Amino acid sequence: MKELSPEIIDFLKKQGFVIVSTLDEAGSIHCSTKGIVGIEKEGKIHLVDLYKENTFNNLGRNPTISITAVDDDKFIGFTLKGEAKIVERENLEVHIIIEWENRVIERISKRVIKDITKGQKPLIPPESLFPQPQYLIEMDVEDIVDLAPADLKTET
Repeated sequence: MKELSPEIIDFLKKQGFVIVSTLDEAGSIHCSTKGIVGIEKEGKIHLVDLYKENTFNNLGRNPTISITAVDDDKFIGFTLKGEAKIVERENLEVHIIIEWENRVIERISKRVIKDITKGQKPLIPPESLFPQPQYLIEMDVEDIVDLAPADLKTET
């Protein structure tokens, strides 16, 4: 595993979601969005998946995974590459579910506050319709790609 710098950990914690890339049975890239619920500086990332579909099936066949996160305002981002394993729902630790629920509550709150601030009537936040996580993706980071242009890169 590759150790994660405090800069990368902080950056990832601020993301509402990341883009997860896996390989389908034909070897083509499949992308989807997932929420991070845990980051260990030693190079382990925990992501929840709400649906047991393509990503789940792809990881069952091939553990190769990458996650990508960008900040469009700061023009920075990272892709973390590695291997993943699946942790079934019944084996999820309680703190993972609590962390996911806290993140959903935070997203709903921000969305409602943003609507009110704009003078809009808050609609039903899409996050309130999310199902419970179906499983956990536990990723071991093996490589880190800094996506910032060369003149904006910082040490990672």
